[in-house]
Amino acid sequence: MAAQRLRERLGRGFLISGNAYGTALEPMGLAPGQCPDLWNLERPEAVASVHRAYVEAGCDIIQSNTFAAGNPISAAKWGLRERLGELIAAGVRLAKEAAKDRAFVFVTTSPTGALLEPYGALSPDAARAAFEEQAQLAAAAQPDALLYETFFAIEELEIAVRAAKATGLPVVATMTFDQGGRTSMGVSPQQAARALEAAGADVIGANCGTGPAAMEPVALALREATERPVMAQPNAGMSRLVAGRTEFPGTPEELADFAERMVAAGIKIVGGCCGTTPEHLRAVVKRLRR
Repeated sequence: MAAQRLRERLGRGFLISGNAYGTALEPMGLAPGQCPDLWNLERPEAVASVHRAYVEAGCDIIQSNTFAAGNPISAAKWGLRERLGELIAAGVRLAKEAAKDRAFVFVTTSPTGALLEPYGALSPDAARAAFEEQAQLAAAAQPDALLYETFFAIEELEIAVRAAKATGLPVVATMTFDQGGRTSMGVSPQQAARALEAAGADVIGANCGTGPAAMEPVALALREATERPVMAQPNAGMSRLVAGRTEFPGTPEELADFAERMVAAGIKIVGGCCGTTPEHLRAVVKRLRR
């Protein structure tokens, strides 16, 4: 089984992951305010070309273009609630066709975008129902793992992980930490590691939010706080607005430097998030596979 093969690979060494579909599709014409996931149905060849580029760069893992709509609650905000299953199925299919036997496929989903009680109006039961539905839809598409990323509230991510565990697939859970080393909800790497390990996450990590320099101490803190494999996917530097466009200044060499240090420290999955390109991942592969 692919799940067992993934666990065995993580036990033997490290894996390299590609993930930056929103910023990858923008140069192809993705309009501001348009849901990237919709391209799984409307422009599948564009999405497939990004998948293929990551596979050809040498990535061991590619991620489905399913983050934005993600789950029933976030999908409803895009007006796509009734099409969520269709979007996930198409997203995983495109990734699997590109990956063939060369890379694992992780189906990715986002937070709900709503605050749990008592900070907001979302009840734990409603969040649980949403993530249970999402997990079943994702599992039906037969990916190699379920990935929950860019979470800020540990309580919400715990709910997502527990819902996903019922599928029997490996569950990867990552949070977004700021320059100060905590999420916007005040969660530290140590708190995240303890809570996510207790919830049953198979891999725990950090993604997005910062570039390699700020993510490095977070990843190392996670590594110290848990025996589970750790994943680290920074952005290509800190984003900046240039002539009305968001740019990421980080170079492929900088990401490769980061990845080399992380693997030496025992981080099991390294890669890139927003602003990283197949060129960035090619540099990582070249550095780590030499």
